[in-house]
Amino acid sequence: MDSRIKGTTKLLGLIGSPVGHSGSPAMHNYGFQALDIDAAYLAFDIKEEQVKDAISAVRTLNMKGINVTMPCKTEAAKYMDELSPAARLIGAVNTVVNRDGKLYGHITDGEGFVANLNDHGVTVQEKDIVIFGAGGAATAILVQCALDDAKEITVINPRDDFFDRAEEMHKKLRVEAPDCKISLIDLADEEAVKKAVLKTDILINGTLLGMKPKEDTSVIQDTSLFHEDMVVADVVYNPKETKLLKDAKAAGCKTVQGDGMLLWQGVAAFKLFTGQDMPVKEVKEKFFS
Repeated sequence: MDSRIKGTTKLLGLIGSPVGHSGSPAMHNYGFQALDIDAAYLAFDIKEEQVKDAISAVRTLNMKGINVTMPCKTEAAKYMDELSPAARLIGAVNTVVNRDGKLYGHITDGEGFVANLNDHGVTVQEKDIVIFGAGGAATAILVQCALDDAKEITVINPRDDFFDRAEEMHKKLRVEAPDCKISLIDLADEEAVKKAVLKTDILINGTLLGMKPKEDTSVIQDTSLFHEDMVVADVVYNPKETKLLKDAKAAGCKTVQGDGMLLWQGVAAFKLFTGQDMPVKEVKEKFFS
C-alpha cells in the first residue's frame, strides 16, 4: 500500500474513454510526490452518457479536480458553475477544479500548445499563423493564439461540418479578440492555400495526418512552400517526428514536436489543481525523453 495515502489525501482523476493508455496519472502522481502534496490521481473509464453522474460524484466525493478527455469534454462543460474564457468560447473543458463545491471548467489544450511553442523560443504575439484543421485540437489552438494576441490566423480545412463550426468560432472571436485577423480557406483552393503558407511565420498541423499508421502523410505535399523563417509545429506525437516535421527540418525550418503539448497542458492543469508549479524538468526527463 502506498504510504502516502491517508485519511486526508485529496482525490483527483481523469475521466473519458478509453483512459487505460493515459500517462496523466503517472505524471501528476510523480508531481504530487516530488512536492509533498497530499493528493492522489486515478483514471476512470467514463462514457459520454455517464458524464453527468461523474461530475456529480466530483462534488459528492469532494474531489479536488479532474481532467476530462474524449469523448466527454463538451458534455462536461454543461455542468460547470463557471468557465474560463477559452472554455466558454469552445464549449468544452479538459480540466475541472473544485473550490468549495463550485466547479470551474478550463481548457488547457491550446494553452499547452502555446506553452510548448514558448518552451522552444517561439511566441505567437504579433505573428502570422496558419492552422491546418478545424477539429477539437485545432480549434483550441486557434482560440488560444487569438486570445494571446496573434496578428493573423488562417484556418485551412475541407469545406465540411468542421469548416462550418470554424466559421461560427470566427464570429465569436471577432468579439473576443477583435485585433486578430482570422480567415478561413477551403483546402481545395490550392492557390489560396499556397499564398497563405508562403507568408506565414508559424505553420501548425492540427489534424491527424502523419499519425501512425499513416506516418507517410503530411498536410504539406509541396515542400518548396517551406522557408527558413518559418516555424512548423505538429499536434501529432506518434511518431514524435512526423513527415511534416522531417520535411520542414530538411528545408531549414525550426520544428516543434507534438509530445510537448501533452506535457504543457498537464503542467497547466497541475497549476490549476494545486497552485504550484509541476517540476517540469524532472517530469520531462522521466516521461518525455
